[in-house]
Amino acid sequence: MTSHVVMFSGGIGSWAAAKRVAALHGTGNLTLLFADTLMEDEDLYRFLDEAAANIGAKLIRVAEGRDPWQVFYDKRFLGNTRIDPCSEILKRKLLRRWLDDNHRPSDTVVYLGIDWTEEHRFEAARQRWAPWTCLAPLCDPPLRAKPDYLQQLEAEHIRPPRLYELGFPHNNCGGFCVKAGQAHFKLLLQAMPERYTMHERREQELASYLRKNVAILRDRTGGQTVPLSLREFRARIEAGAVTDPHDWGGCGCVA
Repeated sequence: MTSHVVMFSGGIGSWAAAKRVAALHGTGNLTLLFADTLMEDEDLYRFLDEAAANIGAKLIRVAEGRDPWQVFYDKRFLGNTRIDPCSEILKRKLLRRWLDDNHRPSDTVVYLGIDWTEEHRFEAARQRWAPWTCLAPLCDPPLRAKPDYLQQLEAEHIRPPRLYELGFPHNNCGGFCVKAGQAHFKLLLQAMPERYTMHERREQELASYLRKNVAILRDRTGGQTVPLSLREFRARIEAGAVTDPHDWGGCGCVA
């Protein structure tokens, strides 16, 4: 009998994907697999429990034991939009290890919450998860947009994760991501200033530890690209600087 494992991130996409899998295959052999980065928003855990109960499938939580900043220290490298050791270690390798320990590629299908607007990411993700069969149910008809899934969630009496309500595009790592852009970090500063300050401090500590001018953000004014620390970015925002409202970046931990 085929086993079905949904990479359950705590976001609306993975819930919607799991709903489709459950409708097609039932829940008897359905597992919702969540990798905890230990830097999640508190409300994510509430949503995970309610969403899993709504689907009616078994929820499995795994954690490597470190958070992203601890990974950056141990790797002596600050993740960026191209290289994300946090995702590699705390998500992908950990999830694959669980699969290796509990299932066989010959009778297990892995599902991702990628939808049709991100279909360009799926081919690389499919190859990354080989030899496991990997599917993205939300890339198949009926094609729906994220607001539609949020409406469906509310219709089933589940409150959406609060990060969505605050305007964040994803529900991972408490609104933090090394792939995020200036618009994203501006929102984090405005919506959760204490959390922003914590990341600002840890970025400064890592830069001091590495004795390098490393930063998550980049300043591209004047045709040159240079590191832009969260401390300097905050100062610019507080001084009224205008930032690109479309520079959100992207979080693609599992894919």
